[in-house]
This record gives sequence, structure tokens and C-alpha cells, in this order.
Amino acid sequence: MMASAPPTLPSRVTIVEVGPRDGLQNENASVPTDAKVAFIDRLSDAGLPVIETAAFVSPRWIPSMADAAVVAKAIRRVPGVRYVALVPNLTGLGRAAEADIREVAIFAAATETFSRRNINQGIDESLSTYAGVCAEAQRLGIRVRGYLSTSFGCPFEGAVAPATVARLAGRLLDLGVFEVAVSDTIGVAHPGLVRRVLDSLLATLPPATIALHFHDTRGTALANVLTALEYGLSTFDASAGGLGGCPYAPGATGNLATEDLVYMLDGLGIETGVSLARLVATSRFMEGHLGRPLPSRYLAAMRERSPHDDPA
Repeated sequence: MMASAPPTLPSRVTIVEVGPRDGLQNENASVPTDAKVAFIDRLSDAGLPVIETAAFVSPRWIPSMADAAVVAKAIRRVPGVRYVALVPNLTGLGRAAEADIREVAIFAAATETFSRRNINQGIDESLSTYAGVCAEAQRLGIRVRGYLSTSFGCPFEGAVAPATVARLAGRLLDLGVFEVAVSDTIGVAHPGLVRRVLDSLLATLPPATIALHFHDTRGTALANVLTALEYGLSTFDASAGGLGGCPYAPGATGNLATEDLVYMLDGLGIETGVSLARLVATSRFMEGHLGRPLPSRYLAAMRERSPHDDPA
């Protein structure tokens, strides 16, 4: 039986599973469409409440997402699970709507250089584009989530002022997004920096509007989550098996592994609704398609499991 969460921490956390989109788009291996569909269906069966399925972007940008519409139409929709897709503009939103996606995500950046390198638009220009996306999404009855990349550091500009992060998160909320995923794109965040950014964000924005997206490039992602939990934050992005490297730190671990996050939250007595055993089986399924072990520490520990280990 799982212990109760300490009174200073949330009793329940929502995990946004980004493996099928953020994870797979950064993988070198080509994954067949039917395997992507099976991956998402298995994640649904494991109890993930939010699953980012694909990106409706130009195949010239991200060839691995060329089958986004086919994947979105083929997955089994489980009642109560939110299936999300990334969209860069009105064209992407239209394609997502045609594939019966009812929640989309847009992606802005906290630094001008990263914004231009990533989407070929400056910050103000990108927010103007997203204003149109949010207005049309509202007309279609589609919810919009916002990403704010490089919120803890930029590969081109270095340190980012927490006040800048708070201001831009506020601008995204003003556009109509219901939640901003404040993102550690290059994995430089540590608990001290997380505190500084959250102090700035929460001075003006409600905690319920803030999610966090950590990378584990420097091994600090779980410590960062624990710090954010102490602030009452309760929505975190993660990727099954730790799928997806960090494109700005070649060879480094990228996304926080969902297994590692669930194991820690289970130990804290915080509910997630996720079956760790089914999640492990799902990540092993993907290892077979990628032809290599995934970097999740929990997954690695289960490969070397002794008879005395707790069951998954």
C-alpha cells in the first residue's frame, strides 16, 4: 500500500507523456506508423492521463512526424485520456482538427535567438502567429497548451532572466492557453534555479496554469521536480524510457524518464494513476523498435533486478 503524501506536497500529480512526439522526433531510428500507434495505445493502458501523440508540422522540418494524421486517426481513444498534438500555425491546427485532435500545443521560446533558430520567427512574431491559432482553436472548441522553451537557459544566449520567463508565460496565458509548460530545453536547471524561476512565475501567475518540462541532461530532473512539488506544482512532462535526446548536447540524456518520475512519486505517496509495471513493458516494447536500451534509470535497474527488489 502506498503511503500518503506529506501535507506540504500535492496529493496527486498529472503526468503529460511526451514520448510519442517530443521523444520520437529526436530519435535517429525510424519507427513504423503501426508501432507508434501501438506505443500510444500501450501508454493509454498504462494509465497516462495526457499523451502528446504527434506534431502537425511540415515533414521538411521533422520527417519523423509525416504520419501524424494517420497516427492520430488510428489510436484507440480511451475515455478520460487527453490526446494532444503540437501545431506551429493555423495550417497545423486545421490538420489536427481534421484528425479529431481536441487539444493542441504551441511552442514559443524565452530567447530571441532560440526562437529564430527553432521556428524562424522572433518572439513577438511567433506570439502574433499563436494569437491566430488560439482564436481559431477557441472557435473550434479545441484547448491550447503552451510551451515556453529555454526558460532555464539558452544554448545561444546563456542565462535567461526569471522575470523574462514570467512575462512571456503571462503573454501566452493572455492569448488563451490554459497552461504553460515552462521548459528546460537544454537540461541546465537545478533546484536553486528552479526556485528562482518559480518565485518569479508564481508572483503573478496561478500555480494551476504552470507545468514543468525538465530534461535530465545533467542528472538533476528529479531533484527539480521535488523542488517544484514543494511549491505546489502538480503537472510535469516526461517521456517513456527517457525517449529523446537533447539536440543541443549531443550524446546526453534528454527528457525526464516517465518511469523514474512515477517511481519517485509512488515513493512519496503521490497519486498518478499510472501503472509502473505496464509503463516498463511499454518502454521495453519501444526498445525493440529502436534497437537500443533507453536511458531510464528505473528501466535499467529492472534489467538487473534481484529477487529482493520491490515488484514494479
